[in-house]
Amino acid sequence: MPDTQLLLEALSCLSGCNVEQTNGVSQLTAQDFVNIVALKEFYKKEGFKELEYPSLGTLSLSDLDDHDMYSSPLALEAGRPSPQSLRTTVKVNPDDFFHTQFDYDFTNVKDGDKTFLRGSERYSRPCGWSRSALRVVQRYDGGEGWLGTGHSAWPVCYHGHTMDGSLGVILTAGQLEPNAEPGFLDAAAASLVTGETRGRGVYSTPDVKTAEKHCKRFKSKVDGKTYKVILQNRINPEKRQTCQREDVWLVYVPEGSTDVQTRAIVQESIRPYGMLLKPE
Repeated sequence: MPDTQLLLEALSCLSGCNVEQTNGVSQLTAQDFVNIVALKEFYKKEGFKELEYPSLGTLSLSDLDDHDMYSSPLALEAGRPSPQSLRTTVKVNPDDFFHTQFDYDFTNVKDGDKTFLRGSERYSRPCGWSRSALRVVQRYDGGEGWLGTGHSAWPVCYHGHTMDGSLGVILTAGQLEPNAEPGFLDAAAASLVTGETRGRGVYSTPDVKTAEKHCKRFKSKVDGKTYKVILQNRINPEKRQTCQREDVWLVYVPEGSTDVQTRAIVQESIRPYGMLLKPE
């Protein structure tokens, strides 16, 4: 298992919160974290400035990621709070949140032409990454079939930073002039096999290389290295919309959905089971 503090830094980077260690009960579950990562990007794209999340209250959607939260702080104007102080603090018990029994180091793994399946769909293993398993066994109703390798298993997907915003450009990249910036909904709508959804929702990819292009990075206090971080999830095949590009999947959120309904859609559609780290 990687250094505990390094993992907490990675969670902080993904969620935009200050994640700190506790010996008590974790304030959030692994499912909460994937909800927050997905919902923050979705609501930011919708033009909101804040996200309300149970047990945490109001989370800012302001983009604080341009500031390296683990480097020396920038000179601040008098009376202006630091970026760190604007983040919500979350307490996590590593023993309750991570499941080290299922950690796997893909750092030196090369699959070549080998094919792996999850739910009868190709699984692009995260070669070159180190995976810290999240504690999700016996956390959901209906058994563990979704997490297996058989026909009832959910396919694997990856979620990186700005997946929702950046993929609008990726989807039509072959049709655009260099450096063109299309409207997100227009680009997404053009990419979908079924046009009625108009691209509104949460995006992910079955291709770890695609996710890597849009992943978050942070400089660790532990060893001074800069790391890339991605969430590895399973996606409900019945909730996923197919795009023209095979490496783009959408969980559609209908217009008019309330905050509670939107959170329920994400929770029913995407389940996390690993956090991937790679030093640059």
